[in-house]
Amino acid sequence: MLEVRDVVTSYGMIQALRGVSLTAREGEVTCILGPNGAGKTTLLYTIAGILRPRSGSISFQGRELAGTSAPDVVGRGISLVPENRLVFPHMTVRENLFAGAYVRLGRDRAGVEADLDAMFARFPILKQRAGQAAGTLSGGEQQMLAVARALMARPRLLMMDEPSLGLAPLVVEQIFQIVQGLNREGITVLLVEQNARLALSIAHHAYLLEQGRIAFHGTPSEVSANEGISRAYLGIKGG
Repeated sequence: MLEVRDVVTSYGMIQALRGVSLTAREGEVTCILGPNGAGKTTLLYTIAGILRPRSGSISFQGRELAGTSAPDVVGRGISLVPENRLVFPHMTVRENLFAGAYVRLGRDRAGVEADLDAMFARFPILKQRAGQAAGTLSGGEQQMLAVARALMARPRLLMMDEPSLGLAPLVVEQIFQIVQGLNREGITVLLVEQNARLALSIAHHAYLLEQGRIAFHGTPSEVSANEGISRAYLGIKGG
């Protein structure tokens, strides 16, 4: 579904991505692991059209995305749930959800209204908070809102950047159950997550990004079997 090939993205003279290649297969959860500063968020922002790559190819369902604007990327079926949620704090929950459907509002108002009802059915707490300012929600509620806002664009590929960040363990478990449920419904997921053990528990394939390069990739069992990765990211001590 998504093919990233030899992508280089820079901030001025600093290369954040140095020839990154990866594949996210349709219907799967693909996770990206790596330390802080490895380029994980930069990779998602590049795919999303927020950053433009200096070189390389990004193909989604056979169509080139590199250099495409962020609204056009959303229109083609890719949504991003950003790190730290980034809900619009002074807008209500309902307004945040409508903002997620901005590429559809002018041509499919009835469909957007139907999807709003579907989000309230999926996340009942959001229905209870519909008229409340998003900035007053708890961290877990804001994460649910960020996911629901992304779903309002009807994505085929959902990208999630550190969905467990700053959340209590019980809330994290709930969020990951939501991710698994979405994947079972047919949404392909590209997941960046510091909690490697949790990410690998729901992933079909994993990539390790270090210093802007892919250092390793494989199935979760192959990642777990790699002694160096297990020590660094899973807390497993070698013999």
